[in-house]
Amino acid sequence: MKRKQNKMAKNLVIVESPTKTKSLSKFLGKEFIIEASVGHVKDLPQKKLGVDVKKNFTPEYVTIKGKEKVLATLKKAAQKVKQVYLAPDPDREGEAIAFHVAEEIKKINPHIARASFNEITKEAVLKGIKQAGKIDMDKVQAQQARRILDRLVGYQVSPILWKTVYRGLSAGRVQSVALRLICEREEQVLNFVPREYWSIQAKLETAQKENFLAGLFKIEGKDFEIKNETEVKKLTEDIKTKKFVVSEVKTETKNRYPYPPYTTSTLQQDAARRLYFSPQKTMIVAQQLYEGVELEQGEVVGLITYMRTDAVRIADEALKAVRKFISVAYSEKYLPEKPNFYKSKKTAQQAHEAIRPTYVEYTPEKVRRFLTKDQYRLYELIWNRFVACQMTAAVYDATSVDIEAEKYLFRANSSILKFDGFLKIYQDLKEENGNGNGDAEPETKLPKLKNGVLLKLLELIPEQHFTKPPARFSEASLIKELEACGIGRPSTYAIIVSTIKGRKYVVNEKRRLYPTDLGKTVNKILVENFPDIFEVGFTATMEEELDKVEEGEMKWVQVLKDFYQPFSATLEKVQAKEKKIKKQQEEKTDEICEKCGSAMIIKWGRNGRFLACSNYPACKNTKNVNHKEEQELVNGEKCNLCGSPMVVKSGRFGRFLACSNYPKCKNTKSITLKIPCPEKGCGGEITEKRSKKGRVFYGCSRYPKCKFASWDKPVSVKCPQCGANFMVEKSNKTKGEFLKCLSCKFETEPKLEAVS
Repeated sequence: MKRKQNKMAKNLVIVESPTKTKSLSKFLGKEFIIEASVGHVKDLPQKKLGVDVKKNFTPEYVTIKGKEKVLATLKKAAQKVKQVYLAPDPDREGEAIAFHVAEEIKKINPHIARASFNEITKEAVLKGIKQAGKIDMDKVQAQQARRILDRLVGYQVSPILWKTVYRGLSAGRVQSVALRLICEREEQVLNFVPREYWSIQAKLETAQKENFLAGLFKIEGKDFEIKNETEVKKLTEDIKTKKFVVSEVKTETKNRYPYPPYTTSTLQQDAARRLYFSPQKTMIVAQQLYEGVELEQGEVVGLITYMRTDAVRIADEALKAVRKFISVAYSEKYLPEKPNFYKSKKTAQQAHEAIRPTYVEYTPEKVRRFLTKDQYRLYELIWNRFVACQMTAAVYDATSVDIEAEKYLFRANSSILKFDGFLKIYQDLKEENGNGNGDAEPETKLPKLKNGVLLKLLELIPEQHFTKPPARFSEASLIKELEACGIGRPSTYAIIVSTIKGRKYVVNEKRRLYPTDLGKTVNKILVENFPDIFEVGFTATMEEELDKVEEGEMKWVQVLKDFYQPFSATLEKVQAKEKKIKKQQEEKTDEICEKCGSAMIIKWGRNGRFLACSNYPACKNTKNVNHKEEQELVNGEKCNLCGSPMVVKSGRFGRFLACSNYPKCKNTKSITLKIPCPEKGCGGEITEKRSKKGRVFYGCSRYPKCKFASWDKPVSVKCPQCGANFMVEKSNKTKGEFLKCLSCKFETEPKLEAVS
């Protein structure tokens, strides 16, 4: 009898992730059973719309395949306890998970409470259990409205792409807008016409033989533009005749204030710029840090607060702790008189906190040995940014010198760091621009100058420039743009980027996003036929309305009604002209079908664009769209079976060599780099391959007998240090492009002669 009472005295806590169960069990002890839902347990059905539009958009929820056992385990556990605490993540998705689990177990055990905690620490977890309350139905309905919106668009627009391009393509309500941004930026880049302009710098010398540069700033007190070389020559000839006199020296102290702590968006941007993490990787590693890491003596600690947030608020306890830490670790001069407070966006949930370390005393170095390399790098970034946000400003001595040469005004500036402040632990970076990323501006120093001092002109340095197009989006700058436009929310940024990449609508090359031909085609169809639905402003308005549902200011059904009425009318019109849209995607060519003499046209298929006979179905001749160009790519290589030229083709696993005499000869082989495999006694050659996720890598032609593989492309350059037959191409932010030897790790610039 006592055993039964003891069992009934226990509580059940249901979390989202199995990883959390270990952390929570350490905090809560034997009176609690911890189980995991492993994400969502219910969703709309996969093979049909699952939304009754005529009955106020009633959703049809079904148990997700494979979650039957999970639900059975949760129900069985609920039978044994007095109290059930639902503790998925503290956001809309977590609230929806809690609601669906509650619906399944309430008949078995009606004693259900929603527990929420922003960090996985003992104090936060115990407080969350103690203050457990009701499920927030406004959050549940906001999540449900978003899910139904996405289903209505995805399941009704995607079939149009199937019929006009090829089956299997997908349109997403938010992802398609991100694709539109990338495609429009690409058009701006390609259509950009550079404009020439010139600048002039004067190299000047003081009486003490100190040299410095000053740039031409004004002419006759006005802004100017030097358009061409003729104008610059005329100006330089005139300037050379003038005397250069210091007219004004200004010196002032300038402060550079620390940045706010991270939100989801800024963390993803900074991790991309500094660590080269994809948004998806950033969130995976952050989730690990949030859910808990085992430290000394088996202590499990969630090292950071919840990582899906758009607020920059910091809890009072955390502010007190970090201020105390700064005063001890860095001295009082790095501690401002009052805490630094930062303002969140209007749309941010003020109850949420910024991303920060849960315990500031767990410095990156202190926990390094317990973390993986990626965990350590991301934790260090989060810890540094948080501590820096509560430090004093960096102080600079800024000097501006104006030099007059009659009607010409030259200006020189210098900026010297006087006190590092927050820069002691968080180094500054330039914002992204057309030139990509870079370090903070270097310090410049000017000689001591006074008004009226005469300077000697050593030389004039004219420099030609051209205006630059806007930069293509990187993953970081795309997220920044999405946030600025009000598209998506903290929980969706990483998914948006990974989805358009996974669908092969965009590719990431040298950390820039380029739309593929497929992406451009899909975008063109969607934008031309659904101009409002996939418009930036419209999508942002929908996000605002979903926020209002969460805040209890709007009803979710009304939001869907307002959306669906115009959407369904547009949908009917587009469905009626599917054949016309499909015809528009076909491209005429000058190539003639060798089988029937009809013109060949370019069509879309699952493996990309291909040439097809316009006399289809009477003639079913098809071939690769780049047939002619590809024969030139293989440099006269012959088929070893029939002697015909080999051509490059593309398949589901990437590029390969195929006999041009197909279908009579079906010989194929891998594309080889003509570089011998470095493994001793192998005898194979290095070939281009593609992983299951579509990423190109390089491996041995004798696989699986030889397991040599490299993500970096080998090139026929001998290592000057150890004599290895090849090196690999690499690049990073600090070194740019360079070559590296896999054998001795020697690095050099890519200017060496190829192996003959």
